[in-house]
Amino acid sequence: METIICNAYLFFKNECREAMKFYQSVFGGELTMQTYGEVDKSCPDALKDGIMHARLSGGDILLMASDDPGSDRGMGTGKIHLALGGSDEKKLRRIFDALSVDGKVGVPLEQQMWGDIYGDLRDIYDIQWMINITVK
Repeated sequence: METIICNAYLFFKNECREAMKFYQSVFGGELTMQTYGEVDKSCPDALKDGIMHARLSGGDILLMASDDPGSDRGMGTGKIHLALGGSDEKKLRRIFDALSVDGKVGVPLEQQMWGDIYGDLRDIYDIQWMINITVK
């Protein structure tokens, strides 16, 4: 059976470039970005510098995003939590701490009743993250 792949694709309101550079500082990897102006020379001047597509890959995660020029279309309004997990406690704690800068921690990283270390936060770009560290 072929595996189905699900990747996160985030939509921002004119802050995609800034957000993706932030995520690159947290997760590493190569960041590529295309503006609306690069793809469509006839697009309105107000959109030319907006990010049509950004891709962060080769680091800890694959993340894609864009600015949503038609925010009235409802893109980005659905509730989504991005979950990260693994057993590398030091690395996951570093990621949690980096994502929480200027954000809001909902549940601090701590031992939970199921035995793992878990925490969640909303980052500065209003993205909700859940971190689960598997205890060996």
